Amino acid sequence: MRILLPTGAATEEMVKCAAADYNAEVVVTGEIASFLTPHMLHMLIKKGNYDLVIVSGMCTASFVQVEHDTGIPVYRGPRHAADLSLILPVLDSITLSRTIPADDFLTGEKAKDARKKIEKLEHDAGFDFLIRGTKIGGGSRIKVLAEVMDAHLREDICDVVGRYFAAGADIVDLGFGFDAAPADVTRVFSRLDGIDHPLAVDTQEPDLIRAALSRADLVLSLQERNIPVVGEEIAKAGAAAVVVPGESSLAKNLGLAKKSGIACIIADPLLQPVGSGLVASLKNFKKSAFPLFFGAGNVTELIDADSIGVNALLAGMAMEMGAAVIFTSEHSDKTAGSVSEMRRATEMMALAKDRPYPKDLGIDLLVLKEKRRRREPPLEYNSSIPATAMLDTIEYDPKGNFRIGIEGDQIAAVINSRAIKGKRWQDVLHTILSHNDVSFLDHAGYLGRELYKAELAIRYGRSFEQDGEF
Repeated sequence: MRILLPTGAATEEMVKCAAADYNAEVVVTGEIASFLTPHMLHMLIKKGNYDLVIVSGMCTASFVQVEHDTGIPVYRGPRHAADLSLILPVLDSITLSRTIPADDFLTGEKAKDARKKIEKLEHDAGFDFLIRGTKIGGGSRIKVLAEVMDAHLREDICDVVGRYFAAGADIVDLGFGFDAAPADVTRVFSRLDGIDHPLAVDTQEPDLIRAALSRADLVLSLQERNIPVVGEEIAKAGAAAVVVPGESSLAKNLGLAKKSGIACIIADPLLQPVGSGLVASLKNFKKSAFPLFFGAGNVTELIDADSIGVNALLAGMAMEMGAAVIFTSEHSDKTAGSVSEMRRATEMMALAKDRPYPKDLGIDLLVLKEKRRRREPPLEYNSSIPATAMLDTIEYDPKGNFRIGIEGDQIAAVINSRAIKGKRWQDVLHTILSHNDVSFLDHAGYLGRELYKAELAIRYGRSFEQDGEF
């Protein structure tokens, strides 16, 4: 198979190095590879005998007509020449895309394969028992239980529960504080009557547990005080239960729960936060006759660190401990997104069961950091001009000033009581320019900067302040 690799002068040596062991011809078409035109490519193909062409993934031109006229397939290579060495070895096993850069395409294909494997693993997995059709324990994936604290005080309870399930929660736990009454519990569960996913109730008060048994699939947290009072009613309702140690040991409370007739029991040895016995508490997560509950949310909420890495590590610990259910919460702004993070982490651990490490799985939790930094060729120039400080005084655009903010997942740019809204900064800027709302170039540059900051704030769940640092 003979390959034509058009490239730019800036990346010629990099492309030649990647193609050294292949039947490929590297042709420089100009300074920048992405400036290749259909006409130029057509002329190149006519001069040689090729089986396929791989153009830069940064090319914006369409080569459909070139392929039609020459009969030679034209595929998108990676956006960065440094990644070509990762693409060429897999050409025999995969067909690249004609429209999507190869690195993005292969990443997407690998993610699809990972998703299929996760689904198959879960479909084929054994289990200890089912909670409303959801497998618990056995060889199944660790299930994510997301908590809603003080559910009786949440006017938006339906939206919150729905959002948690959409984010990947397998079970949503409704917590009720000491100020809750049985009528509050009944009201909350009745509002969620249309949700056909596992719901849990989290309270140690027997009266509140009773009020939830008409719908709750799982009860948290049982111990020696409430098992003798309400244990048989939980068993009669067919609900599962999470049992914790109290004044009595976990083993004794598990025995009480089993004696009361509860068939589906999960053991929670209680994971302690960092600084309060995290490492010491891990010794209690021993192989058990009951599926194990891993309270990761207690750790993530009580440490001032980004939740993504903390959740990934805790999911890995849960896997090594043999946990069946992992608890997470989003009580604070710093842990927003923990439900989806923990779901991704448990899927990574499911894929990692037959590997020594949870890496190169097709899915990951890398958000800000890169797995591998690219080394681009150096810039070439004959002279340079040092940047001068921008003037402190500002000449305001006579067409007016914009107030930029974010609303949900959209950027909003407001001028003269009119809002321009969109999800991508470039779309908003293009619309502003097309409506002739800017007259100064420096104002347009400023808007581009602020709109991009707003998009980043949405993408990473951060606050946005116009003119402030990101």
